[in-house]
Amino acid sequence: MQTAALLDRLVAECRYVISEVEKHKHLELDALRWRKDEQSWNILECVEHLNRYGVFYLPAIESAIQNARKAPGDHFAGGWLGRYFANSMLPKVKLNKMKTFKDKNPLNTPLDPSVIEVCIQQQIKMMELIERSREVSLEIRVSTSLSSLLRLKLGDTFQFVINHNLRHVEQIKNVLKSQSPHQSQPRIPQHRGAGY
Repeated sequence: MQTAALLDRLVAECRYVISEVEKHKHLELDALRWRKDEQSWNILECVEHLNRYGVFYLPAIESAIQNARKAPGDHFAGGWLGRYFANSMLPKVKLNKMKTFKDKNPLNTPLDPSVIEVCIQQQIKMMELIERSREVSLEIRVSTSLSSLLRLKLGDTFQFVINHNLRHVEQIKNVLKSQSPHQSQPRIPQHRGAGY
């Protein structure tokens, strides 16, 4: 895939996440904390989950970019493992439940609406990193939260993290739909996969 087109798409997807998360800044606290059942996340928990991943991935990506020695290329061909992880995070019509790591699970954590602003700031930082990545190769490796031994290409890492964010934006919409079943929610734009 053309590197510039991929990075442009990723920036647009970050903007989409910001616009969707921002919509909830002024919801009543009861609506933000409402959950469908004991094991389901509320809106604040969905957002906090994104923040916890951001705390890991933003510094990891920034470090990889700062230490990069490879020049940018016109095309990016992701690795098979990176493509698998990125595609596994894509939002689907019916979201399949996925297990999350204990340290990334915010269930029953006391949260307030400030997590929304943290998420927005993290998305802005992600867009800055995407812009900075135009000066380096997307082939450089980034550590993952799965294992320090597992490193994905920068281009795959961006797609994995942003697809993960899009997935949880859909989860937030589903929480809202459960609160008011007759209220229709806009869908995210049709996604083309991990860009390969």
